[in-house]
Parts: sequence; C-alpha cells; structure tokens
Amino acid sequence: MTKLRYALLRHECPPDYRDGPHWDLLLERAGVDDEARLATWSLLELPAAWSRSLRLQPTGTTADAIEATPLPDHRAFYLDYEGAVSADRGVVSRVAGGAMNWLRSSGGTIEVELLAPGPLRGTIRLTEGDPWRLTWRQS
Repeated sequence: MTKLRYALLRHECPPDYRDGPHWDLLLERAGVDDEARLATWSLLELPAAWSRSLRLQPTGTTADAIEATPLPDHRAFYLDYEGAVSADRGVVSRVAGGAMNWLRSSGGTIEVELLAPGPLRGTIRLTEGDPWRLTWRQS
C-alpha cells in the first residue's frame, strides 16, 4: 500500500452560488496526472465522530453514515490550498488532512484508511448509489 494524502476543506460559497456551504473531501490517487489526482466528494454534513474529533459544531447528524456527492476530480494543489476559489465560487479553508492508504476501489465501493497522526483516524467507505453514501469507522 502506498501512503497518499487526504484533505477536508470547508467551502463557503457566495449567497447566489448554486451550492451552499459544504465540505470537500479530497482523496489522493497514485499514478494519476496532477490535474485529476484528487477524487472529490461534497458533503453537506459531517459524520458525527468527525465533528467531535475536529471540535466543530455538530452539522446536524448524529450518524456516522452520510450522503456524499461526487464532484469532478481536483488538482493536487488543493491538498494544501486555503483561500479564494476561481470564478467567484467562494473560499476554502483546510479543516483536516494527513496520510491515507487506499484499501479498495472496485464494484462501486471505495475504502480508504486515514492514518495517525492526523486528527481523523479510521476507515472511510464510499458506496456508489443515488445518493452515494459515506460511512465512517473510527480506529
């Protein structure tokens, strides 16, 4: 397994933008061109355990399984970026990040392990569907 990186960004959008405030989950993939290196999902809320671990206000759920909306792949640049997003799409701030391993990516299921010493340690399972589901299992 190759250690790669992940980031969780808070994306604050302008009032007239089509998407409201949300979280962007970015998962780095090995062997993919820099322009599309990050598999990305938009999250309207966070798993309850993430809010606790990151000392954030609860986002409305008490569950560790939430909806996730796939977004176009992002550039690796966003793993460390904080600031304005092009085309007046708001501002992002990095809330968490660290090392991760891909465990599985097949049959409509993606599993990654978020590693210590980052603030989130455990396994993310993303299951394809309408909507996609993100399930968190704390280590």
